[in-house]
Amino acid sequence: MTAATASSPWYKHLWPWIIIGILACSVTLTLSMVTIAVNNPDNLVNDNYYEAGKGINRSLDRELLAQTLKLRATVTLDDVTGEADLRLTGNSRPETLVLNLISPTQPEKDRKIVLARNPAQPGRYVGQMSDKVEGRRFVELLGVENSQTWRLFEEEAITRDKDLILGDEPIQGAEKK
Repeated sequence: MTAATASSPWYKHLWPWIIIGILACSVTLTLSMVTIAVNNPDNLVNDNYYEAGKGINRSLDRELLAQTLKLRATVTLDDVTGEADLRLTGNSRPETLVLNLISPTQPEKDRKIVLARNPAQPGRYVGQMSDKVEGRRFVELLGVENSQTWRLFEEEAITRDKDLILGDEPIQGAEKK
């Protein structure tokens, strides 16, 4: 390649093409990132922070009620039969319980299981899972006692041969000062 002289046009020089190439790559990558951001919104962001803050207080009230009722639960999830078996101890025996298995980052993996009380065995509740659940989950158990809803809520790692124990950890955010 022959060297360009000072009197030759700009497009025959190397440096303008390098600068144009860098700018073109920058614009292309920026447009790609904007397209990705628009097509995949972040589900974890809550627009209404005030309402979320009020919900935290309501949640703590429900957890304190569960603590007052001395509730503990042992949950067994059977992957083979798809059965969720729960043993509840404490001062509450509602007809049904709701077990929510909440994925911290993927809402499509959330599962809701309605558990019915077994009349033959007090404290035993049984429900049917739609599919296998594994990994880190927020486990929420909801029940009603005297028209008040109580809640057991913990973060658990769900594995094959391990029962989940709810109500054995202190309530976060309700520590006495």
